Amino acid sequence: MPPSEPPLESREGGADLDTLAPDELDRLDAGVIALDGAGTIVAFSEGASALLKLPRDAVLGRDYFRDVMPAANVPAFRGRFLAGARRGDLDEQFEYVFGRLPQPLRAQVQMKHGRYDGAPVTWLRIDPLESLGYGASRDAVVSAIGRRVRAEPVDPSLCEREPIHIPGSIQPNAVLFAADAATLLVTAFSTNVTEVVDPAEPPLLGRPLGDVLPPAFIEAVKARLASGTLDEGRSLRRRVRFPDRSEANYLAVAHVHAERLIVEIEREPDLADDFRLASQTDTELAVARLRAAETLAGAARVAALEIRALTGFEAVLVYRFDSDWNGEAVAEDKTPKWSRSLLGLRFPASDIPAQARALYTKAKSRFVIDRDSVPVALVGAPGGANAPIDLTFAQHRSLSPIHLEYQRNLGVNGSMSISIMVDGRLWGLMIGHHRRPHYVPPETRAAATVLTDAFAMRVQEIESRRLWAERQAHLDVEGRLVRSLTRSDDFVAALTGGVTTLLHLFESTGAGIVTGDRATLIGRAPPEEAVVQIAAWLRETLPEGETRFESSQFTTVYSEAAPYREVASGLLAAFVDDSRETLLVWFRPEMPSTVTWGGDPRKPVLAGSGSVAVLPRRSFERWVEERTGHANPWAEWQSNLATSLAEAVEGVVLRQRRKIDELTGLLAEKERLLAQKDLLTREIDHRVKNSLQIVSAFLQMQRRQIADAAARQAFAETSARVMSVARVHDSLYQAERVDEVDLGVTIESLCKDLAGLAGDGHSVDLTVERGMMVPYRKAVALSLIATELVTNAFKYATTATGGGRVEVTVSSSDTEGGVQLKVCDDGAGLPDDWAEPKGSAQGSGLGMKLIRAMLDQINARLDVVNNPGACFTITA
Repeated sequence: MPPSEPPLESREGGADLDTLAPDELDRLDAGVIALDGAGTIVAFSEGASALLKLPRDAVLGRDYFRDVMPAANVPAFRGRFLAGARRGDLDEQFEYVFGRLPQPLRAQVQMKHGRYDGAPVTWLRIDPLESLGYGASRDAVVSAIGRRVRAEPVDPSLCEREPIHIPGSIQPNAVLFAADAATLLVTAFSTNVTEVVDPAEPPLLGRPLGDVLPPAFIEAVKARLASGTLDEGRSLRRRVRFPDRSEANYLAVAHVHAERLIVEIEREPDLADDFRLASQTDTELAVARLRAAETLAGAARVAALEIRALTGFEAVLVYRFDSDWNGEAVAEDKTPKWSRSLLGLRFPASDIPAQARALYTKAKSRFVIDRDSVPVALVGAPGGANAPIDLTFAQHRSLSPIHLEYQRNLGVNGSMSISIMVDGRLWGLMIGHHRRPHYVPPETRAAATVLTDAFAMRVQEIESRRLWAERQAHLDVEGRLVRSLTRSDDFVAALTGGVTTLLHLFESTGAGIVTGDRATLIGRAPPEEAVVQIAAWLRETLPEGETRFESSQFTTVYSEAAPYREVASGLLAAFVDDSRETLLVWFRPEMPSTVTWGGDPRKPVLAGSGSVAVLPRRSFERWVEERTGHANPWAEWQSNLATSLAEAVEGVVLRQRRKIDELTGLLAEKERLLAQKDLLTREIDHRVKNSLQIVSAFLQMQRRQIADAAARQAFAETSARVMSVARVHDSLYQAERVDEVDLGVTIESLCKDLAGLAGDGHSVDLTVERGMMVPYRKAVALSLIATELVTNAFKYATTATGGGRVEVTVSSSDTEGGVQLKVCDDGAGLPDDWAEPKGSAQGSGLGMKLIRAMLDQINARLDVVNNPGACFTITA
């Protein structure tokens, strides 16, 4: 500065920037920038170049908010610029922190309308206040990065112990108040509270929250607290205004966690057109297009495209977790100007460690405007009340410095992460990436969250429909197998040898059953002895009480199976019962594949130095892994179904076998009792036969002592009837069964007895069919009928010489199981009225009454003809 001129700072204290020439602007210690109505830089002083570390020639003619300082493209900075342009009047001062210049700078910014080179401009005057650090933890990471000399893998669980839910700071685009949930007294606040309230005495700590925030908002908070609807992630959202800042709109969001009321306040855009603000129509149309997607891949592509259109990120990924929490970018939509693509790449689980996944499960969204912004610290009350504030559900919680460095290594500045929750589980993330700082308004953030929830519902619908179809098909197979079990005495054959077998389950290529030291196998499986050894290993390895085992990398778990990895890289096994005697097994073949990772998964984190234990990996170059020994993984429902089938085998077959054993014992006991009963019955038959024969012999003795011819005949007939019953009992005694009699043999013996009783001159010609077994009841009836008919023939059909011949035939009838008894004599035959009650013959005597009674008892038919003698035919 020339000595003849006074210092410019003293000259311009009350001067207008409009009056200063370009070289005078350059001599100011403050940075001065002039913007036209569109935000394009038309003047850039040397002070601005020195403060912002940007050469003048590189920024003149460029959009200040979009190209030069995109972190300032927020309502608190560009929003003021746009509001002033609409009013036609602007003169405001505010504090602003410029991040990474390379050292963060806190400055006083004056934004004022004026003129430059004859044209209207908006002046930005930037007066530095102090250089800042990012905070102890972030500075430690940056320092460790500078000293890092090796890239060796370390225990990734170190990342999981980082307390990311209590960072002690928030992102600078919001103001935070913490109050006791019971008393609503302020217990902590962010150091940038002057953006919404003026400094006041007494200090904020310990004052009622109602002294700081609008009364209507406080009343709404109290109502929600009384109803218990501000916890477990539920929040209250209200638009508020503050005294002396009535020109600005603010969004206040309140929630309760860990007995603290947390209130976050951020400035909103004045108009929807100021920033990319999603409308309800935009969201509804996006949801409709998402609902029209029929496949999971299609829905993921639509979701990425629609959310990028809503939010304006340069790239949006649908990131899905696998069962081991490794991630894969299954869909991507990005600007053509960004050559980097993450589609199809896999990322190790340590990239999003366990405690981060736990936070994503609770707090569904996280937006970062500027990776390099300086976090705003929280100030708490001294003493016990100054415990770390849990910001699990806080929307503007500052991020882990390790995560921010990870973003830097990935080439990402502004970012978005929204949880994709499917069936209550963290399925994946909707991730937005921007290479420069990127602001997303609250309404658009809410729309992106709604659309992500819609995608999660669509995923659940598509996956549920697919799983339902698969499960129904498998349940049908299981049902057929169980039905086969119930109809078969050999459960192994039922499960491995029928039309439907174990091989029809779980997309397996081999299956089998191991019982003891024997294996029955179907399909492609290891040799029998190897499978028996696998079963023995499982019996020893599985903890007591566990009956199921599954692995998609079985040959790495059980090295003895390595020779069979082509057919047995996947194993699903289920023991049938607690004794572990019987085992059901399914095998899946090796599926050699190429997996492309975003960097070497063996180096998820790197060793740090000093107070920093680990650092994020630097490289995300494609790293190709040739995978062997892997099979397609078993789904949880498949493992459950295998257990269910094993229980069915145990329930239907083994219990049935035990029941059969019980029934076999009962049957043996019954057979023993039946044998005793049979013996007793035969003994009774023998005794009855002997008794009847004694009675018959007694009657014969009496007959011989009686002189009256009629009485003698009556005794003879009675003796014959007793003898007929005795013959039946004799046949029963000699038969193999006690309930059936050989009718031919019985009638033959009976007729010989009757011929002997009739005396000389009487004979019986017998034609009988042997082996014709009839029930005992029918045999008694037919024997009595035969006795009456033969006795009557001897009595009434005698020839002139006094004798008589009777023909008796016993044969099967035409009806199934029927018999025919025919008794014919050689007498004169019966008169026509023989059956009449007072007929000339004896058709109505006691003998015929007995015959008719027996016929009715066994439901038999009697046919009588004269040929020329009488011929009686009984069909029963």
